[in-house]
Amino acid sequence: MVLRAVLFACVMWCCGAAHAGASLDVCFNYGCASTMPVTLADGRLAAAGKMLSEASDAATERAAIARAVGMLLRVAGEQTPIAADRAGNFLDDGVEGRMDCIDHATNTTRLLEVMAARGWLRFHRVLPPERRTLLIFQHFSAAIEELDVPLGLPPVPPPVAVPDYVPTMLALCDCSEVIADIAQDAPPPKGAPQGVPGARFVVDSWFVDHGEPAVVLPLAEWLNGEGPNVQ
Repeated sequence: MVLRAVLFACVMWCCGAAHAGASLDVCFNYGCASTMPVTLADGRLAAAGKMLSEASDAATERAAIARAVGMLLRVAGEQTPIAADRAGNFLDDGVEGRMDCIDHATNTTRLLEVMAARGWLRFHRVLPPERRTLLIFQHFSAAIEELDVPLGLPPVPPPVAVPDYVPTMLALCDCSEVIADIAQDAPPPKGAPQGVPGARFVVDSWFVDHGEPAVVLPLAEWLNGEGPNVQ
């Protein structure tokens, strides 16, 4: 009896692990008028996680975030009517499952929080949704902020000051290996692409048709009205 109970517990644990994943509510029909639960199974999440794991810096992580949001919205569209959603508000007006910017900002923020909870966002943190107002029109979007030190990576130590006499000593000896090490540790030349800790960006999936990569823009540009010309 004990052995049978142990085997049963193992089978149940394995089945639960196989179907474990992330659960969240997805809202739609404008202003989050309708809500349905969605389960993102581990098997479906794996592709998004791999995509984000391949990011080498903040810029490549933002590109991966854009693709991962589109991918996970497609998964949600298999369980809810949001597969009918189209860019903007007019192309899907009156359709069940349509999403306005409030729906998109809410859903994309929840997806970003799933990514963050799994440790996939190493170069950014998730912010509350942002709002812009142009004349009488308001628009909302999910937002992220670039981190000072990527999560999971140690801080970069400050450069060590080199005494004035060291270059002369190196010039007088055959120290090619030492010189090569110094060159390798030298800071990148001016003009090389650098991260901007504290920089904020929107992740706006309202601009695109269902399942396409979200549009990522610097927050300041987005607040100034930048983005694809959709209505």
